[in-house]
Amino acid sequence: MIELDRTDRQILVLLQADGRMSNAEVAERVNLSPSACLRRVKRLEEEGLIEGYRMLLSQRAIGKPTNIFVEITLVNQNDEMLDAFERAVTECPEIMECYLMAGVPDYMVRVIAADVVDFERIHRTYLSRLPGVASLRSSFALRTVCRKTALPLA
Repeated sequence: MIELDRTDRQILVLLQADGRMSNAEVAERVNLSPSACLRRVKRLEEEGLIEGYRMLLSQRAIGKPTNIFVEITLVNQNDEMLDAFERAVTECPEIMECYLMAGVPDYMVRVIAADVVDFERIHRTYLSRLPGVASLRSSFALRTVCRKTALPLA
């Protein structure tokens, strides 16, 4: 774990809230000169705390408002099977997240879809063809109660 001082934390909180915030604005809000602030941001990037900058799109606005959580159990968990599954899961554009789980199921994925018919297409085209799948169990989210992208910096 990398040691962060108060100013580093303030910079990270600001950039997590608005990655497009200018260096001058960040510097002003944390009481640094723009050059000192830029050096800190570059250091945080080089140390791997800042992985990149992304834009968050509205699922609803792009026509994919539905979230489906799919529990996936594999036939076995040998290295070849896990590797083949993990390579294949990245090929489905609607799989937004994939987690290797402890216990049952083996994996949990979050899929986005326009509706039930669209999910059926995703299921037939991608999910049912993933290597080594023994079973799939899908749960549709009724609505998003909480969605965070900013990590807590205590």
